[in-house]
Amino acid sequence: MIISPSVLSCDFGNIQRDTEMLHQSEADWLHIDVMDGVFVPNISFGFPVLEAIRKHSNKVMDVHLMIQNPDKYILDFKKSGADILTVHYETCPHLHRTIGAIKEAGMKAGVALNPHTPVHLLEEIIQDLDLVLIMSVNPGFGGQKFIHASIAKVEKLAKLIKEKNSHAIIEIDGGVNLETGELLAEAGAQALVAGSFVFNSADPQATISALKKL
Repeated sequence: MIISPSVLSCDFGNIQRDTEMLHQSEADWLHIDVMDGVFVPNISFGFPVLEAIRKHSNKVMDVHLMIQNPDKYILDFKKSGADILTVHYETCPHLHRTIGAIKEAGMKAGVALNPHTPVHLLEEIIQDLDLVLIMSVNPGFGGQKFIHASIAKVEKLAKLIKEKNSHAIIEIDGGVNLETGELLAEAGAQALVAGSFVFNSADPQATISALKKL
């Protein structure tokens, strides 16, 4: 299981300390949520914060854009250190072009689906994707309750990926803990984003290790 702790849940006053802790842990990726206050009702990181995080870890930077008009910023995210750039289906009217631009910039390309967005909408592009991110909460804030319908959604996505002979990784974001993580793993998830469950635990590194064993 690929574990991608969400930096959104770290202590912003000690972001270097927490980034170094994640770097020393068994975490595979660092999940960076970028919000614009328009597509979602919250504002988070900008490019300087990404660049600062990159200075303290060379792990894969898994950047999740919850923003309108992501095409405008693709090259900026590459320059800031992103390795994977995931855009929302709901914000990309020309999704094929956006995915192509991300790959041309030298990053892996992902698409995120909000809880209400069905998997079948990816049928025509699934073969071009490196990653699909299923939102198992409504995007914008950490610490929300897991939406259990997400498990069936992962199963549908796994079936679609197999049918289309795609190599896309299935990633889940929202309400992930050991209980929901086990159910998601059984359904076909390959990468888990965990924020508050990791950072609010007594031993974040041990929590990451436990998630990796799912």
